[in-house]
Amino acid sequence: MMFRKIAFLALATAPLIALAPVSAAQGQQQAPWQDVTPRAGLAGWHSAGGQAPYRVVDGEVVGSAVPNSANSWLVSDALYGDFILEFDARTDPTLNSGVMIRGQSRPDYRNGVVHGYQMEIDPSSRRWSAGIYDEQRRQWLYTLGRNDAARKAFRSGDWNHYRVEAIGTRLRTWINGVPAADVVDDVDARGFIAFQVHSVPDAVAAQKPEARFRNVRIITDAPARFALPATKVEQQGWLVNRLTPAERSAGWKLLWDGKTTQGWRSAKGPAFPKTGWSIADGILSVEKSGGAEATNGGDIITTRDYKSFELSVDFRLTPGANSGIKYFVDPNLLKGDGSAIGLEFQLLDDERHPDAKMGRDGNRTIGSLYDLITARNLSDPDSPGKRVNAPGEWNRAVVVVRGKHVEHWLNGFKVVEYERGSPAFRELVARSKYAKWPNFGEWEQGPILLQDHGDRVDFRSIKLREF
Repeated sequence: MMFRKIAFLALATAPLIALAPVSAAQGQQQAPWQDVTPRAGLAGWHSAGGQAPYRVVDGEVVGSAVPNSANSWLVSDALYGDFILEFDARTDPTLNSGVMIRGQSRPDYRNGVVHGYQMEIDPSSRRWSAGIYDEQRRQWLYTLGRNDAARKAFRSGDWNHYRVEAIGTRLRTWINGVPAADVVDDVDARGFIAFQVHSVPDAVAAQKPEARFRNVRIITDAPARFALPATKVEQQGWLVNRLTPAERSAGWKLLWDGKTTQGWRSAKGPAFPKTGWSIADGILSVEKSGGAEATNGGDIITTRDYKSFELSVDFRLTPGANSGIKYFVDPNLLKGDGSAIGLEFQLLDDERHPDAKMGRDGNRTIGSLYDLITARNLSDPDSPGKRVNAPGEWNRAVVVVRGKHVEHWLNGFKVVEYERGSPAFRELVARSKYAKWPNFGEWEQGPILLQDHGDRVDFRSIKLREF
């Protein structure tokens, strides 16, 4: 992160007197802001996507939802690389919206659909406004599921002030002066700005809800000089097999270097499997071998144990695939056929693999604590469906262990939460396939495991920090 250099001036008189440094507020006032609010006639802007009309009323850009429409966008003709953007927005409580930054629209990507980084404007009860969404691509890059201060800063049905700093590979956002999101990603370095009117059900569109924007201004001349100071918002890194300086400072380490088998071995032997796993182009893959459990290369585990940690793994399923990420594994419990024993974050193509319909109440579906707790959308009770990218697309699994407390997160949404060793946990174990293993899931520490279940699954950006 680059900070604005503050110069101290001195008077050339005796005695020498140092003047106070320029404050952050003064620096923002002196910044080279350009007003880019669309004007009447919308010169320099064009519509894309759906049919929602845009107009300018009393200096405000107004987008109105219409029936039978896809997401609609008012897109800048100008393209921007590094910049700082501020604006005010107000949306009807029934209408989702957002502002695209470094947006894209190319004929070679889904017939020109508008896609890319979007700063969310979210009037729903979850209040994730100023979170960062990857429109038409990876979905959420930064939810506000772990940022209550930003969630509380949003004023539903009222004007809210937004700021985004897009400098290099880093995107930071604020809502009403409260830090919201901090993302590092290197997919798009340049693109357009666009204002969204989200598609809505026809019954909602009939009420003609509106999204309004005003006071749109931008800094494109050396914006790093005018970036705000560092905040306490946790950074989410999306660089493939790389850590940002902020991640390293927060204690993150790569569990896989993206090139070798260092740090991993077979769950049932001292060496890495000679077959069944491959490494190519920064991707660690378990190969397809008929769908059986641990009968080809077998599971792999880390060469050291962990007990209180946060684990993040990017994974990509193939159609119909089954696999898992296990933790608190005891590789000595099962030396014969089958997968090593441990708590499991299930990886599954729910639509195609029969395991999704086995177990109890869906407790073998993607994100679940396998055979114990069904994954559900705990971050957004009003929209209970899980957010899963289809086979062939990347997803992110996160496991957080703080002592006995455990959480599963899938693509930024909490989907499982429990206490190891609690009466409720032990009751679940007693009714599961793990009942025969004494103290299952309660061991003090254990390695991390990636499962071979006979289907092709890809892994990358495997990282962990200990508490």
